[in-house]
Amino acid sequence: MKLSEIGEFGFIERFSENFTPTKEKGVTGIGDDCAIMPLDDKFEQVVTTDLLIEDIHFLREGVSPFLLGYKSLAVNLSDIAAMGAQPTASFLSIAIPSDVEVEYLDRFMEGYKELSEKYDVPLLGGDTTKSPGKLTINVCVLGKIERGKARRRSSARPGDIICVTGPLGDSGGGLKIILENIDKTDDAYHRLTRWHNQPEPAVKEGLWLASYPGVRAMMDISDGIASDLKHILKASRCEATIQLEKIPLSDDLIKVSDEQGWNAINLAVTAGEDYRLLLTVEKSCFSELANRYNKEFPYPLSPIGVIVDGNNPGKIQWTENGKTVDFSGKGFNHFNT
Repeated sequence: MKLSEIGEFGFIERFSENFTPTKEKGVTGIGDDCAIMPLDDKFEQVVTTDLLIEDIHFLREGVSPFLLGYKSLAVNLSDIAAMGAQPTASFLSIAIPSDVEVEYLDRFMEGYKELSEKYDVPLLGGDTTKSPGKLTINVCVLGKIERGKARRRSSARPGDIICVTGPLGDSGGGLKIILENIDKTDDAYHRLTRWHNQPEPAVKEGLWLASYPGVRAMMDISDGIASDLKHILKASRCEATIQLEKIPLSDDLIKVSDEQGWNAINLAVTAGEDYRLLLTVEKSCFSELANRYNKEFPYPLSPIGVIVDGNNPGKIQWTENGKTVDFSGKGFNHFNT
């Protein structure tokens, strides 16, 4: 059997049951955006780690070292945001090929530092080593949250409204511009590639949303909602209906997709790396919550579907203007490329 047949999460499922959390009360391990551990009488500690490998997660010639440093921390802060936690510290390990110059690393660290200072997340340590080939970056971020306030993937319930915190597909559009070597001076093209190379973690949004009891399950969108939503559904043992016409798209993605002949909705649902938040909200709380949220943040809280009961956890029914459609989008799989 090849990894491409089961994907990264199929691989994780094969061993996760053999690594159950310790018997200490309050520990949550594999299966969420972060691990959760008791910190003190009031707070829990959340921990996440992410690995970025050249030519898999980034193209060295396609992104400046400054933006790569920024993004390396951003994707981890996004996991902390998905739990509704406050990031507190980071650790950076990097394997460096011999052709990488010191000035490149200086700029990388400047980008990392800019985001660190923006969210007051000090770099406390890590490791460096030589790489025989590709530039490889691993970041670990710690955070904290009040006991019992962390938003887990397993908390969705039938009837919940499924929402996202901003337009989807911009990162996927930006990546296509880079991969297809599209040379355009139009600002829309630059904004899409910028979001791919410099996503902004939804730390403030996650903290705000976690303060409301009506917000149930939450995670960040890293592989596209076609893939990421299934993690919530499987953990919560539910199904979902998604209305494709309600997927929020930016004007930039619509414009560029029209010019390039791309399917904007397909990008929005499957491309990933948008790092918006995907969450479920108790139906009776949604209107008030959305009204308050929309006054606080630049992008509205967009309802895109509903959690439903069913016997096939993870199943998504896709509809468009009230009609069921055959949509085969599967989201990103590291081992399928």
